[in-house]
Amino acid sequence: MLKQQLSQKLSQKLSPQQIQLMKLIQLPTVAFEQKIKQELEENPALESGKEQDDEYEDVDNTQDDEHDIIDTDFDVDEYLSDDEVPNYKTYSNNYSPDDDDNKVPYAAGKTFFDHLKSQIHTFRLDDEEEQIADFLIGSIDHAGYIRRSIEDIIDDLAFTQSLYVTKEKVQKVLNIVQRLDPVGVGASDLKECLIIQLKRKPESKDVSIAHNILKNAFDMFSKKHYTKLKQKFKLSDEELKSAIEQIEHLNPKPGASYSSRSKPVDQVTPDFTIKIKNDELELTLNSRNVPHMHISKDYNNMLKSYKENALKTKDQKKALLFIKQKLDSAKWFIDAIKQRQNTLLSTMNCIMDIQREYFLTGDEKNLKPMILKDVAEKIDMDISTVSRVANSKYVDTPYGIMLIKDFFSESMKNDEGDDVSTREIKNILQNIIDNEDKKKPYTDSKLVEALKKKGYPIARRTVAKYREVLDIPVARLRKEL
Repeated sequence: MLKQQLSQKLSQKLSPQQIQLMKLIQLPTVAFEQKIKQELEENPALESGKEQDDEYEDVDNTQDDEHDIIDTDFDVDEYLSDDEVPNYKTYSNNYSPDDDDNKVPYAAGKTFFDHLKSQIHTFRLDDEEEQIADFLIGSIDHAGYIRRSIEDIIDDLAFTQSLYVTKEKVQKVLNIVQRLDPVGVGASDLKECLIIQLKRKPESKDVSIAHNILKNAFDMFSKKHYTKLKQKFKLSDEELKSAIEQIEHLNPKPGASYSSRSKPVDQVTPDFTIKIKNDELELTLNSRNVPHMHISKDYNNMLKSYKENALKTKDQKKALLFIKQKLDSAKWFIDAIKQRQNTLLSTMNCIMDIQREYFLTGDEKNLKPMILKDVAEKIDMDISTVSRVANSKYVDTPYGIMLIKDFFSESMKNDEGDDVSTREIKNILQNIIDNEDKKKPYTDSKLVEALKKKGYPIARRTVAKYREVLDIPVARLRKEL
């Protein structure tokens, strides 16, 4: 049964101007310059360069009551999905892994798989074997491994290629693929990859011992149970050390070593520059490639002429709407650029004031604990706005180019009750581990004691957390002979 009822709902929508501003704020300098070029190409009412001396009326002054600002075709809901900030960003842990954009463009050229296929044709193979070889090469991942069993490959050849082959034939072709360059490609796992590489080395006692260790005691080797290895193979310290050195010089990811050659070197263009002049900090925004922009005088005059024409045909009305839309869009874009500049400078000025001691000295011990909320409250802006600035912008300091996000960190108390940055603690932890005796590396409990002596009373689970963040393995895996 149908019912009618009255309900009240309160919702918040972003205006097209706000959407445009948010999108511009999060763009780094190079992408921002490209966006300006794109806008200049797409909107004929927007022009670059300095305006002529004879001023003309602003777009707002040419609009009458009949035609207010035209609502351009912006789909607001399309952009709202990433504008809400999760609660976790307002507290100590300000960042999500999703904030990082890890995409790296690849240079055009010969791919890893083309490199392998060009080699396979140097072997004498019949048509069936060539088909198997191409399929095997296509199954290799970017690290250089074929992580599928021969049985699965046989099934796939039957279903996708209508090719019915025996296990022995696939194994024969696989052995040929494993002879390709880079050495170790086509292995099913790390153990096989290392063994393939050892087989290509000149024969020696060290290589023989290393091969024996990998083949018969790989688990002991991977867990660095050196005492057990010496007992099992009756080796001296020097013999074991020489064999392990042979293994450590092998490549665990043969495919990655080839792929990395086709990647260009990333160049960072800083968005801000901080300089020290007379013991004072000077902040500048990088806008050297951003042209002066203004609204087209010709379009403004066309709008006036259409409005002054009393008799308007259907085509003239369409032209009038088009001109007004382009003029409104141009004005919004110019205003958004000005607001972007003010927002970026306000945010970075606040960060610079908070971290003043660090920027003057370059000593990371002077980095103060700072989270997004601290900056947002001081400049009276939303946390999402500060996040957009911090996540994608770089600053050129006297100590190198740095990501602004790196200046944010949580706080902890030292033994004197003062707040210290967790980044400072991580650096001290890294230094302790770098200078430890690798024959007897510190356990997490020993690291707790070492940090406590330096004035940082931290729990063992916190030390373990920081060690994992720094990508440092446990003590047993750091042990060396």
